[in-house]
Amino acid sequence: MPEGNELHRWAKMQTEAFGGKKVRVEGPNGRFADAVLLDGRVLREVMAVGKHIGYDFGKDRKLHVHMGLYGDFTEGTGPAPEMRGALRLRISTKSDWLELRGPTDCSVWTDEQWEALKARLGPDPLNDDDPERGFQAILAKKTTSIGALLMDQTVFSGIGNIYRAEFLFRARVSPFRAGAQMTREELKAIWKDALKLMPEGMVDRRIVTTKPPDRPHSKGPALDEEVNYVYRRKGKPCFVCGTKIEMKVMAGRNLFWCPTCQAA
Repeated sequence: MPEGNELHRWAKMQTEAFGGKKVRVEGPNGRFADAVLLDGRVLREVMAVGKHIGYDFGKDRKLHVHMGLYGDFTEGTGPAPEMRGALRLRISTKSDWLELRGPTDCSVWTDEQWEALKARLGPDPLNDDDPERGFQAILAKKTTSIGALLMDQTVFSGIGNIYRAEFLFRARVSPFRAGAQMTREELKAIWKDALKLMPEGMVDRRIVTTKPPDRPHSKGPALDEEVNYVYRRKGKPCFVCGTKIEMKVMAGRNLFWCPTCQAA
């Protein structure tokens, strides 16, 4: 599933390509019948909040997209290519086009629905939100683990499975610790880490969380196998202490952690 950094990158690029322009909106083969409600309108801007993207067409009409596990965009310049495959949505002008495949949701919303979504979601590091509401939600949870809470989009939005594992490792926090056992200082450190790492992930499309001194190859760009401390490294030695990384399912996704660096 794309994490918040990728959603914000898409929103920025698509605003640059289509913002303020009259666009063609198509839903081929009936896969998005409401495209007719947006076709020929001016797309004001593209916004991201958490793992959701909103396309503002004005006059109480917004296109809502949730990528889910398999959603992805294809983008290009010049004339749009022939439509192929399970294409849900195409937005185009004479100079630019984008295609959407595999989203969980692609539907026309009202402004009220969009604002209600924003109200339900927790603070988003990439929108420079105030994190206090998220801190309070975590500290109030006497039994729910911090590893599960970081995947709850009503606590913090935009943080997915990679960032969940990596933020906790970098903070040396056990993913099994109850939210109420977290200190405010630890939560502030995680938020500060998110403010640094998530914008960096928007730029290079790789989520790199390791520090050069901790990598096997400390010079030059991180190799693909050393971009993360624990994510997808089950059974491999921790870059910091050498303990084998462990994995279990938490909040419906595979969780990775170092049992030594993140001792309970």
